Amino acid sequence: MLFYLSQWILEQTADGPWAERLSALRLFRYITVRSAGAATTALLLSWWLGPRVILWLKQLRFGQEYRDRADEAGQFDTRVLEKKGTPTMGGILIIAVLNLSALLWTQWNPLVLLTLLSTAVLCGLGFYDDYAKITRQASGGASSWMKLTVQTALALFIGFYLWSLPGSRSLVTEITLPFLKDPVATSAGLIGLGVILFTIVGSSNAVNLTDGLDGLAIGCTVIVSFVFLVLTYVAGHFRMAEYLQIPYVAGAGELSVFCAAMIGAGLGFLWYNCHPARVFMGDTGSLALGGALGIIAVLIHQPFVLVIAGGVFVLEALSVLMQTTWFKYTRIRYGTGRRIFLMAPLHHHFEKLGWYESQVVMRFYILGILFGVVALTTLKIR
Repeated sequence: MLFYLSQWILEQTADGPWAERLSALRLFRYITVRSAGAATTALLLSWWLGPRVILWLKQLRFGQEYRDRADEAGQFDTRVLEKKGTPTMGGILIIAVLNLSALLWTQWNPLVLLTLLSTAVLCGLGFYDDYAKITRQASGGASSWMKLTVQTALALFIGFYLWSLPGSRSLVTEITLPFLKDPVATSAGLIGLGVILFTIVGSSNAVNLTDGLDGLAIGCTVIVSFVFLVLTYVAGHFRMAEYLQIPYVAGAGELSVFCAAMIGAGLGFLWYNCHPARVFMGDTGSLALGGALGIIAVLIHQPFVLVIAGGVFVLEALSVLMQTTWFKYTRIRYGTGRRIFLMAPLHHHFEKLGWYESQVVMRFYILGILFGVVALTTLKIR
């Protein structure tokens, strides 16, 4: 919006006495300037709106009175008492600030609008899930099948949309891998759809599983967003993409403005979500943020780089999958279910080992940064 306004002003004053004085508005043509503006706007809005949203959620009694799966098992009774009543559904703040900042600072194109729309859909799904938990005072919420159906439908919509357009068809039909400059497969439409489905649905649920400790999910999301801020900028810059041997995607540079807005909104929310948290993002935020990361990875043709950059999310999701599968297998085989980890997701395993909550979070941040560095090295090693 600000981009179009600035260019309109420049056009109207091009031959007048104000042309020289308003020449600074040309800065809005630069993605780097607008990215900085989006991050700053999102951060300031989060700081300003944060206390008001928290108060509003308290007044609506949208607090976490229900017990999550770990608490239902009686594992963290002390922690439950400390966090009981803390407002949840704070993801409303993140997504509202993110979308507003992105709309203000991006040069709108199909990639940006598709990401914004998809994020709003997943936010709505998470809102329904959180609301169902609160109103029923139970941890059930929306059924797993319902969430999976909506996520799958959204991922397939994005996949078929990209496949239907000649300019973006290669995002589906070509399969690329990190560290390799050439596609490993072409004309692989069905495989590409499967990759898109796995990326978006997996990322959305992986971030959701990671959201179990104060500041953990949002901090790791900010770290991954920094990685994709770089990747989206490079993918949308023809000369850089050609030099680094990565797929060039026209218009992808505007997604770096979206990533910057996500960083600003994430840091602003972390201000209130760090230990001891004053608000939780809930599924309202985690499903949407995870889905946004997956969608961006798909749109710049780097879904497998997300697996590296989001290594913390991958470990969290794998720990749940391994624990559940092994428990069911051993219960059938031996009559008693056995565990690989003391508890899943993985962050609870380390809590059971005696780590303080803040220790787990900070050490996962360190891991997240290391994964992010490895993901960025894929650019040069190609």
